Amino acid sequence: MPFLVAELFLRAMGWGRAQDYSDPFVGFADIHPLFVRSDDGERYEIPPARQDFFRPDSFAAQKTADEFRIFCLGGSTVQGNPYGIETSFTTWLELSLQAADPGRSWEVVNCGGISYASYRLVPILEEVLGYEPDLIIVYSGHNEFLEDRTYEQIRRRPAWLAAANRAAIRSRLYNVARHALMEGTQDADPPELPAEVDAVLDHYGGLDEYDRDDARRDAIIADYELNLRRMIELAGAANVPVILCNPVSNLSHCPPFKSEHRDDLSANEQMQFDALWQKALAESEPARQEELLRQAVQLDPRHAAVRYHLAQVLELRRQYGKAKQQYVRAKDEDVCPLRMLEPMHAALFALAEEMRTPVVDVRRLIEAASPHGIPGEKLLIDHVHPRIRGHKMIAGALVEEMTRLGFVRPATGWTDERDQAYRRHVESLEYGYFVRGEEHLHGLRLWTQGRAKPKVKRNGH
Repeated sequence: MPFLVAELFLRAMGWGRAQDYSDPFVGFADIHPLFVRSDDGERYEIPPARQDFFRPDSFAAQKTADEFRIFCLGGSTVQGNPYGIETSFTTWLELSLQAADPGRSWEVVNCGGISYASYRLVPILEEVLGYEPDLIIVYSGHNEFLEDRTYEQIRRRPAWLAAANRAAIRSRLYNVARHALMEGTQDADPPELPAEVDAVLDHYGGLDEYDRDDARRDAIIADYELNLRRMIELAGAANVPVILCNPVSNLSHCPPFKSEHRDDLSANEQMQFDALWQKALAESEPARQEELLRQAVQLDPRHAAVRYHLAQVLELRRQYGKAKQQYVRAKDEDVCPLRMLEPMHAALFALAEEMRTPVVDVRRLIEAASPHGIPGEKLLIDHVHPRIRGHKMIAGALVEEMTRLGFVRPATGWTDERDQAYRRHVESLEYGYFVRGEEHLHGLRLWTQGRAKPKVKRNGH
């Protein structure tokens, strides 16, 4: 009871919010603004110095009375990779809003940064809250494991304490007590990252740097939840609404990037595992393949690739529900997690419910339009990036949510005007735009395999 009373008191006083403290998991050597004034002072724009990671975008320095200004924060999906802003959901959203409610001036600003994780979005949010936004949209979750965040102080903790820490972060009492106890100690200083992203996979052979580390994994999941909370609280303090997007991953056409055996697998068990897998690969009868692969999974439930192989066999046998379960487990056991993990999806929804923040469930949207509810190459061009059709679907879902929230009042028959605007926009794009997109996709696939060339400007994840 005393702890409950203290928690309620802190909430009533507005103390102990996540936004009031620095990120305990990560800090930055320096932070540069994303937007600067143009030479004539008329607009804010993304400067060339930031365009290794962001695409050019801008907005008026003086906001007009009828303007509704939206900032979209996230990683390369927001940016529209492997293409660009021109075919990102942010552009389709702006075109849709102009068609639906032409009586207002709609401005959708793309703040999608290549390889930008949630902890790098917090400073961007703090900046854009000074530019009179009417709405913030956040699509984040795939990039949390890209940078080398060693968390030595986390590694020294037992697993149960790391899990307890993750659960306790939502408590105001915990935040106040932690700040008081850690002030001035070595652990109070989080690992410091450079001003811009230095992803492990940006270096040739980067895939080799990934190994299973459950304590680090739990810390990163906790950091993701904390940063979503901080963004919601920061926007709430500025009276700016937030819409969260629940990201989607390619399940059926994306094998795990790296697999490892469970730590305690004996040499004899590994021999049995290898034999079962080889027999399954040589077997032509799907039912027998399934039987052999299930035995291999039972020997080593943490091996991502064998789960993925089992999922493919189950899908072939039309056991779609079981196949999807195995695809998801394969994704979550991937030692190089370039796709959002299930505990992160759960954290996003739990946080949204707790903080009464609306969510556009992109994953469910894409699942509903995918064969047998399993996201794959039909709507996703690689492991996480939607095809252009998928971006249009995301924009449509956002318009629906904005309509539900009362931000937009669609005119009768507005979708006809939207479709015409879409056609005009596609026709305005040069052929080279799509060629460059295919080239970027090829480079991105090499990047996910740890085969990126060092010190090269890229337009990848």
